[in-house]
Amino acid sequence: MSSSEPILSVEGLCAAWDGEPVLRGVSFALYPRELVSLLGPNGCGKTTLLRCIAGFERPTSGTVRLGGELLGNRPPHRRGIGLMSQEPALFPRRTVLENIAYGPLLKGATDAEARAAAVRPIELLRLEGFEDRWPHQLSGGERQRVALARTLTARPRVVLLDEPFANIDVELRAELRADFRRVLREMGTAAIHVTHDREEGLFLGDRVGLLLEGVLEVVDRPEAVFAHPTSERSARLLGYGVVDIGGGPIAVYPTELLLGPPGSGHADATVLARGTTGRDALVVVALDGGDHLEWRGPAVRGELVPGVRVGVGWQRAVPLPPPRSSKEPKNHT
Repeated sequence: MSSSEPILSVEGLCAAWDGEPVLRGVSFALYPRELVSLLGPNGCGKTTLLRCIAGFERPTSGTVRLGGELLGNRPPHRRGIGLMSQEPALFPRRTVLENIAYGPLLKGATDAEARAAAVRPIELLRLEGFEDRWPHQLSGGERQRVALARTLTARPRVVLLDEPFANIDVELRAELRADFRRVLREMGTAAIHVTHDREEGLFLGDRVGLLLEGVLEVVDRPEAVFAHPTSERSARLLGYGVVDIGGGPIAVYPTELLLGPPGSGHADATVLARGTTGRDALVVVALDGGDHLEWRGPAVRGELVPGVRVGVGWQRAVPLPPPRSSKEPKNHT
């Protein structure tokens, strides 16, 4: 995290739909040139948070500041914030170049100035040769590249990315993630990226926040967030299994689980299923208390078939605090 002043500050942001709370006192800061990923399941308030920051939704309380200035009732087009969604929403009757140059034209630039502003984003996003194409002639990944180029050409101080890879074929997703991260770095643009994809959030963010039921539980470096889940909900979101065999809940990652003969571990369990995820083998077990855990490894012993009894242990487990009310927001910087 940068030691400079934040470019964007969100303090105590609350929002509701039809009286039902959606955001519960969300607070965090975004620093110049930083990319913060907010990771959470569908329906946790991610899109609402971005729309409140961008000015498309009104929070019920809390503040948003850009460069220290309170945004308040400032309309979206005067905030200096770019919002990019799952759907690129390109103008169908404008060429790629015309789409990308639209932002400067809207601000009063001449046609020549707008085209000049589009040159660097086009180069960085490898869109040379696409300038005269129409949106319907592009693939999904190409349309998202054009959408990001259009957003950056408008020179926003902050870019908000609302699951931009959700509708992209899996074989293209990794390339687009890497390109978006590189281009934001080279343009020097601070960004907030929201996703329900654990791997994507941890990969893209300089810092990662976990948003669960409208509460921002933690914001920290990706490795710290992953290594130290702060609740049962955050542990499950990060891919851990949660079990309580006395002494309180603990989180166990599938690669840390140990399977052996009954009585050899911390508890006994029954194998429910076994299979493969491609590279790794996967075994699902049910502890006698009812909790389910996953084991992942390079190969499964032949005797580990559904119905077999096993002993379950672990190389490392993370103690978890008692469940806290979702109405108790934390503050983060």
